Amino acid sequence: MTALATLVTEPWADFGLVDSGHGRKLERYGRFRFIRPEPQAMWAPASADWKADGEFIGGSDEDGGGRWQLSSNVPERWAMKRPSPGGEISFWANNTPFRHLGFFPDMGAQFDWLASRIKPGDRVLNMFGYTGVGSLIAARAGAQVTHVDASKKSVAAARDNAALSGLGDAPVRWIIDDALKFLRREVRRGAKYHGLIFDPPKYGRGPDGEVWQLERDLPELVDLARQLLADDARFFVLTVYAIRMSALALHPLVDQAMGERGGSIEVGDMAIREETRGLLLPTAIFARWSA
Repeated sequence: MTALATLVTEPWADFGLVDSGHGRKLERYGRFRFIRPEPQAMWAPASADWKADGEFIGGSDEDGGGRWQLSSNVPERWAMKRPSPGGEISFWANNTPFRHLGFFPDMGAQFDWLASRIKPGDRVLNMFGYTGVGSLIAARAGAQVTHVDASKKSVAAARDNAALSGLGDAPVRWIIDDALKFLRREVRRGAKYHGLIFDPPKYGRGPDGEVWQLERDLPELVDLARQLLADDARFFVLTVYAIRMSALALHPLVDQAMGERGGSIEVGDMAIREETRGLLLPTAIFARWSA
């Protein structure tokens, strides 16, 4: 069974999309408010009064893609919390050179969904795991987690977040590796997982300079996912950002890989609900299979 859906992350105590419009968005991250470019916010904002602690000024790739202009009161990093079905987790937010804040808030609804499907002792693989918010939510729900990212800095940040959450001794394997190389080895070893979280970038490089290109490598990625799911697997989540691709294009790809398993497949948009008017700001597309 296949369903077309919009997956909406609602505001929570430490995060909210306050307002949006004219190609920008105003968000609150804990006690701070920031403005960032948002091309999909083509409407007019609800208010002209956007007081903020900082703004990311976009620029060309030659200029490094842009820069932050921050007030003196913004620290290097600050702690935030996220509730989930398995229990609250904590993590560090910071103003990265890549315009985001060290985590992706629109994944909140996705994380809640998968955490509700985890049973204690489940083996969960989080590929392209970045700073580990998804890994920690899975661990809090009782999973044995394998967290993989090509960036040594991101994995170090994920381990810091685990310590901040009191999960420093949780059953999480922290691995720095190229995604496809790791997955191919896992298939050869006969590894199996109850849940997979795949959040690939449009473009990236592995620790030894390996090149990742989404349009080229996504079909192999999904096929490897198929081979890694245990007979009693519960879910596979795939999210795609910053690319001209329809969610409908993900459906046949995932259906061909998972169709024989039965269960259900959802595809669609991910979005964040604006606090001021309730507008939905689209952020990414996704496909997910569940038993």
